[in-house]
Amino acid sequence: MSGIVAGVGFRAATAPDEIVALVRRALHEAGLAPDALAVLATAADRAGEAPLWEAAAALGLTPLGLEPAALAAADAGVVTRSARIRASRGVGSLAEAAALAAAGPGARLVLPRIASAAATCALASPAAPGVSERA
Repeated sequence: MSGIVAGVGFRAATAPDEIVALVRRALHEAGLAPDALAVLATAADRAGEAPLWEAAAALGLTPLGLEPAALAAADAGVVTRSARIRASRGVGSLAEAAALAAAGPGARLVLPRIASAAATCALASPAAPGVSERA
């Protein structure tokens, strides 16, 4: 995969515009152009929800849902630790774990989790071509 991955977490009643604004804010804070965004990722059980689909459509993307095992495998790279999310999702930050898992092996956080009133967003970048993940 190439391009930046935005991992998001959100409450069920979150307005799509809030998710879009947060993703755009994250890109701005990371110094990235909007067209750098390649994927909008979240937990598989939330990926089919209307707010995410509408936000993804506004960003010109299709949401990607990640299974709990993929999120858990990415948790070692998560820098934010929320006790509430750990209890409900088994990871420190859903947004960070989703971004890292979707970006693939060797991915790195470009921007740790930021939050709005009802959503979170983190950005990850895939490993550079030819760079292997160290054991």
